Amino acid sequence: MASLRTLYDPLSDDASDIVMDNDGTDSSMQQQQQQKRRRRDPLDSALVLIFPGPNSFTGEDIVELHCHGSRAVVQGVLSGLSSLHLRSTTSTALIEKSNRRKIMTLRPADPGEFTQRAYAHGKLGLVEVEALSDLIVADTSLQRKQALQQFDGRLSRLYLGWRKELIKGLAHAEAVIDFGDDEVLDDEDENDNDDGRSMDTDGGMSIWGTIQPRMSSLRHAMDRHLADASRGELLRDGLRIAIVGRPNAGKSSLLNLLAGRDAAIVSSTPGTTRDVVEVILDLEGVRCTLLDTAGVREEMEEGVNDIEVEGMKRARRAARDAHIVVGVVDACDYERGLDAVEELLVNGGGDDDADVELIDSSSVVKRENVLYVLNKVDLVDENDTPSYSKEMMSNKGSPSFGISCTTSEGVDSFLSSLTEQALSMVSNDNNDGSSPNSNALLSVEGTEGAVITRARHRRHVEAASEALARFEQLSGQGYMALDMAAEELRLAASELGRVTGAIDVESILDVLFADFCIGK
Repeated sequence: MASLRTLYDPLSDDASDIVMDNDGTDSSMQQQQQQKRRRRDPLDSALVLIFPGPNSFTGEDIVELHCHGSRAVVQGVLSGLSSLHLRSTTSTALIEKSNRRKIMTLRPADPGEFTQRAYAHGKLGLVEVEALSDLIVADTSLQRKQALQQFDGRLSRLYLGWRKELIKGLAHAEAVIDFGDDEVLDDEDENDNDDGRSMDTDGGMSIWGTIQPRMSSLRHAMDRHLADASRGELLRDGLRIAIVGRPNAGKSSLLNLLAGRDAAIVSSTPGTTRDVVEVILDLEGVRCTLLDTAGVREEMEEGVNDIEVEGMKRARRAARDAHIVVGVVDACDYERGLDAVEELLVNGGGDDDADVELIDSSSVVKRENVLYVLNKVDLVDENDTPSYSKEMMSNKGSPSFGISCTTSEGVDSFLSSLTEQALSMVSNDNNDGSSPNSNALLSVEGTEGAVITRARHRRHVEAASEALARFEQLSGQGYMALDMAAEELRLAASELGRVTGAIDVESILDVLFADFCIGK
């Protein structure tokens, strides 16, 4: 229900001044109402919306005041709401006689309290609460779409469907444990197997009936769901793109050109950039953090000091942690520039020899995620440029582009390729098994496009898959391992329950709701 109402300051009309007759009725009511209207201080003309529970966002009765957004109006309305209990306590006797008002005590909501109440009343699940949090802070269109897809419940339906399968298998195990060998576990089970062997003569190997292949299919579905190259998390958190190269190669100029503003200082003096400069870009819906790093060169070169050495260490760390690396090479000095980028990539961003020994293959940037940029092509005569300069970069297994940050030559082509690379890292190519429809036996309706968006989800799904792998081994050992196999099913169901909020999520809720804004 909606209506347009004028909001008044409750303290501007002191109800204690109303004179009451002995019978409890107001004297000269019409005259007093006119005086009250003259004394009232209007705050705003607002739209008042009433949402009766349980059909509201929280499941409770809710009143929304849609007022104008000026500071004076908002502050006046908030002050008026906060002072309602003061008016109520000063006119308690009048309220008891007239029975026309109720004492109310209002307070500002805690961060995330409305969402917390919605969760407590079953209006939202834990995964939907997380999706709402992602929606509130979404910076790009693709982040918004992913959050809305998760908010509609498709990821919860997927995990709940899997958990239902696990509980069915667990019920079979409990039946045997409670009622003994004579209990028929599955409606499809018979006393004899397909090959005519009796359960009494196979050592109990067929005790699980059709449950064992269903659990195996479920584990494979989980593994496909996990094998998504972390696309959901990358889209949610954004990509990091590091620009690396020798000093004066044009890294800061390229950053400023892509950002459309002077975000980094550009100078002909080598070593101008000492720290990592970050700029946020929206590449067709993909949130990217562009990192301008210090130029990398030999520490023994002339002019290198301790501050520049520290800057080079930070540049190596930025390249190591980046999802995409852009190696900028000066066309006038391409050999040394290419060697500097190659050294950084091969060493995996190690700060020194000790660090290099500790680097694993996962910290080394993949060649398909490296883009070479030959800058300052406008300063080199094409006839004087060795033809193998670009070929050297192409032979490294990474795409290369000739550009000029001064004339913007080739920048559009490079930016288009960079955008395609970013989109390919977050797009769902339907080969990750995120859709359960790839297995009709375990199909869950309405879960197409469900992807993992948080490390917490991935951790629990991995644990559930590992529990099912242990179940497959134990289920082949017959009655002797029945209890242990059933326990693995119980663990798998428990892990999925922790994702959806069915089990043990108090610590998660405290952290999650604290990140919400006051209005949610």
